[in-house]
Amino acid sequence: MIKIALFCAAGMSTSLLVTKMEIAAKEKGIEVDIDAFPEARMSKHLEGVAVALLGPQVGYALPRAKKICDPLGIPVAVIASVDYGMMNGAKVLESAIKLIDK
Repeated sequence: MIKIALFCAAGMSTSLLVTKMEIAAKEKGIEVDIDAFPEARMSKHLEGVAVALLGPQVGYALPRAKKICDPLGIPVAVIASVDYGMMNGAKVLESAIKLIDK
């Protein structure tokens, strides 16, 4: 089971992306646990997380996110704006898995 955490500003559109990612994972036979949280509460939602992704709207927080995630060995990146805008769950899932495999 791969645990993926998405962090954003409010969570409305990111919750939709979570659903799309879960559908893509099911189609590929990948077991995932994906949740979305406010970026400001990142440090409280990293237990067991394999990868953390930031919504493009909070991409400015990447340096702070790295300070939190790097010591825990959790890769963190900003979701590509085009994939986020298109709600392309398959592409975002693929990006998350590539980050884990690095």
